[in-house]
Amino acid sequence: MDVLHINSTEEFNEKVIRSDDVVLVDFWADWCGPCKMLAPVLDQVAKLFDGRAVVAKVNVDDHQSLAMEYQVMSIPALFVFKNGAVVNQSVGVQPIQAIQKMVEEAL
Repeated sequence: MDVLHINSTEEFNEKVIRSDDVVLVDFWADWCGPCKMLAPVLDQVAKLFDGRAVVAKVNVDDHQSLAMEYQVMSIPALFVFKNGAVVNQSVGVQPIQAIQKMVEEAL
């Protein structure tokens, strides 16, 4: 499965909060160098967990209210959601193994 780009708060609520799946959300921005470095890693994670978990991205410039709600102070910020709640999170570029572990622990 490809990385899902969240385009509205309503879509976030539908695809993340109300999802039956574990969802890894990347809070990012176009101007963020580390975010760009993380993008291909997240593509790999999405493929690894295809059918078991969802990988989504939220642009903090486009969705400042979501970034504020989850107190995103620096990006990239990764949040793992399960049953609508944050069960794990990290800030900064992480190796794929660390991201896999975050998702695995929630499954």
